[in-house]
Amino acid sequence: MFVGEVIGSLVATVKDPSLQGIKLMLVQPLDDEGQPAGQPLVATDSIGVGVGERAFCILGREAALALPDSFAPVDAGIVGIVDRADKDEEA
Repeated sequence: MFVGEVIGSLVATVKDPSLQGIKLMLVQPLDDEGQPAGQPLVATDSIGVGVGERAFCILGREAALALPDSFAPVDAGIVGIVDRADKDEEA
């Protein structure tokens, strides 16, 4: 799981049939300080997140479980919108 910033959308006119009607978004993973960490990735969006929002994302097999077809070929999925994140400085 990770938090990322949605930096754009991806349009694919030809894709696997299980992804028809599913939005694809570009997500920049963020570190604990809210700074970019690693390369952006493509994630399915099952909740309707917008560009510029921070999202809660999952990776791996579980990413497909948020979709109507749980056997869709995806590696990353957006499953929540982050309203606020508080970091405990003592941890």
